[in-house]
Amino acid sequence: MKLSVIIVNYNVQYFLENCLNSVCNSSKNIEFEVIVVDNNSVDGSLEMLKEKFPHTYVIVNKDNKGFSKANNQAIKIAKGEYVVLLNPDTVVEENTFKLCCDFMDANPKSGGLGVKMLDGNGNFLPESKRGLPTPAVAFYKIFGLSALFPKSEKFGQYHLGHLSKDENHEIEILSGAFMMMRKSLLDKIGLLDESFFMYGEDIDLSYRITQAGYTNHYFSGTQIIHYKGESTKKSSINYVFVFYRAMAIFAKKHFSNKNAQLFSTLINFAIYIRAGLAVLTRTIKYFLLPILDGVILGCGVYFFKEYYEYNVKFTEGGAYPEEVETYGIPIILLIYLFSLLFNGAYSIPTSFKKIVTGVVSGSVFLLIGYSLLSENYRFSRAIIIFTVLFATAGIPLLRYFLHLIKIRKFTSNRAQRIAIVGKADEVNRISSFIKNTLINPEKIINVNAENEGENNSGFSARLYQLKDIIDIYDINEVIFCAKDLRSAQIIDQMGDIKKDLDFKIAPPESLYIIGSNSIESSGEYYIMASDTILKPVNQKNKRILDFCLSLFFLLLSPLFFWFVNNKRSYFSNLLKVLLGAISFVGFYTSDENSDKNLKVKRGILNPTDLHDSFAIDQENIEQLNFEYGRDYAVAKDLEIVFKNIGQLGR
Repeated sequence: MKLSVIIVNYNVQYFLENCLNSVCNSSKNIEFEVIVVDNNSVDGSLEMLKEKFPHTYVIVNKDNKGFSKANNQAIKIAKGEYVVLLNPDTVVEENTFKLCCDFMDANPKSGGLGVKMLDGNGNFLPESKRGLPTPAVAFYKIFGLSALFPKSEKFGQYHLGHLSKDENHEIEILSGAFMMMRKSLLDKIGLLDESFFMYGEDIDLSYRITQAGYTNHYFSGTQIIHYKGESTKKSSINYVFVFYRAMAIFAKKHFSNKNAQLFSTLINFAIYIRAGLAVLTRTIKYFLLPILDGVILGCGVYFFKEYYEYNVKFTEGGAYPEEVETYGIPIILLIYLFSLLFNGAYSIPTSFKKIVTGVVSGSVFLLIGYSLLSENYRFSRAIIIFTVLFATAGIPLLRYFLHLIKIRKFTSNRAQRIAIVGKADEVNRISSFIKNTLINPEKIINVNAENEGENNSGFSARLYQLKDIIDIYDINEVIFCAKDLRSAQIIDQMGDIKKDLDFKIAPPESLYIIGSNSIESSGEYYIMASDTILKPVNQKNKRILDFCLSLFFLLLSPLFFWFVNNKRSYFSNLLKVLLGAISFVGFYTSDENSDKNLKVKRGILNPTDLHDSFAIDQENIEQLNFEYGRDYAVAKDLEIVFKNIGQLGR
């Protein structure tokens, strides 16, 4: 057997399916096997493999064994002359494996091979070719010199920026996302070092290949997509510790004692610096806007209160009660901050509309609340009116200023203009799904994947005209139908189109598309049937609603307790909702695994609770689930909950 393709999967079902589709298409010209090692996924990956890829050999682990151990399990039983370690969030071209095998056959001293990798937006990934992280190279990377001088032969050694990405090169370190090696060499030098749980194992194995007298190569003759980072959050403290500790393990294992100690000291120093920067970055990212809103609004209100108190209200002596400053104004600020939070004004990125909605909602709540207070607590209508006016003008102006100086930009209000590339049946299928969601694009342009033959009237252009279509219709999203296009065609188009737009791939016979919108959401997948409920702002609003409702029902439990059918489970359910284990409303499901597959927490109630259960069949249930996910709104959850209070003990 020529080739063994090994893929380690952990809860990335949609990426895995997309990857395996491309792998099967790429391995038609050679004898190959595919081994998938599943590290205890709970997202439906195993069911998908059994249904769609029954000939794939699957190793099922009962826990997450990490990257190294899982790959070693597969390598030990691999039968191929060559072994490829492949990430599940990749897409390979149809001739990728054949070209790589031919290169290895022609270069018997080549022990390992990596390829050109593009991210989900068609940009070259510099980790496609790397140098050995010696203490000097690590120093340049850790302290940012490699980023400042990426093309420097001295400072850019980590990513070998001085070497052309369009030529073949002998390199030192391969990327674990695509790593082809000779099986006979692995039998000689050993498998991946299981001391590395994640990160560093590819560096260690690449180095051992060169130490055994073989060479590693960067091969530019083929390219793959690597969505990169579905589960990796590089700004997290955990990533900093795991990644740099892996570097320390490598240094201790391979460098001299003196160099290893120097490297270890450097790494430990870097960990604290990077961890501190990670904390600072995340703090600024998530708390900058609430702090600025609170400071601006608070300063304005306190300043007005001081001026109005001494120059208008109490010119002949007297002052507001101390409680105005101690309690009144802080409560006003909290009302606005909570309203902005609830309306999505602190989501990243956000829209100007959500900011205005948050301010207006806070103002309405403040005015109504103040009017309902007893006369004893109405401290000043002037302060309330000033606060409303100041908040209505000040907060949006502050946000607009931050947008102008590019500290926190708004989401584009530009309507979605989509080009779908494929053949008639698949284009119509994807188009109908899009129209059934709340995406509601301004324009959908159908592009024929075939460059020859009669052009169906439903198409506006052919594939070779895609660049012109993007310019003419101002397209900001391109969806490729994988059923009708070769992976090589998709990857070539992504690499050639130098535009700021989103690329997505629609796998055949699937209700989702794979995309990569930005650095923030790299490797994001989109489930068309439930796109709205999975949006971060709706997930956050749903959690806020659950938290508030659980407190409401717990506080008023002496009243509601008598209306609940199952009183024993009532308090248990409310506590689970309060802690975030379950939600008040979820999809209708028949088992726990289905809940996990739908990516939404299990609910006490579900959309069918608004209807007569005796009149609902399976088809209706699926439709209600679909509509709930597609049209999700907080008001829908409130309607379901308050019409079914008696079922909260279910």
